[in-house]
Amino acid sequence: MDPLDSIDEIIERVQDARSVPMSRTNFMYDRAEMIDLLDALRSGLPSEIRKAAAVLDERDRIIEAGRREADRIISEGETEHARLVSVNEITVSAEHEGARIIAEARTEAQRLRDEVDDYVDTALANFEQFLTRALASIERGRDKMHALREIGTFQGEDAERPLPF
Repeated sequence: MDPLDSIDEIIERVQDARSVPMSRTNFMYDRAEMIDLLDALRSGLPSEIRKAAAVLDERDRIIEAGRREADRIISEGETEHARLVSVNEITVSAEHEGARIIAEARTEAQRLRDEVDDYVDTALANFEQFLTRALASIERGRDKMHALREIGTFQGEDAERPLPF
């Protein structure tokens, strides 16, 4: 018999029992019959209690396994999150560093271009001055040469005479 059915039967019998004369709370019932009912209940309880304890143990085991799995998943998620944040921080840092290096390289390249332009301009200006002086010297030399030719042609053909330089 099911222990709950036994309890229901005992409650029903207590409710149906005759009251003790002059009392509302006390009742009369056959002692041996009540003891038999309670013994039957007690004999049915241990197997049911063992089954219930086994079910509770199984429930606790399943809950603990679920908690461990949840903790593992959370831990893996936190690790992956940290890795992704770290990778993102490294990427952002590398991009900033790369942009800084490129900006420095462009600045240095422009500075070097400016220096080269100044050097070439100075060299060309010096060369221009040299050429101007050389042209002036050449022009003077040509003028002297023309002048000497003219002098030599007006004085005749006296080749023995020294030139007036």
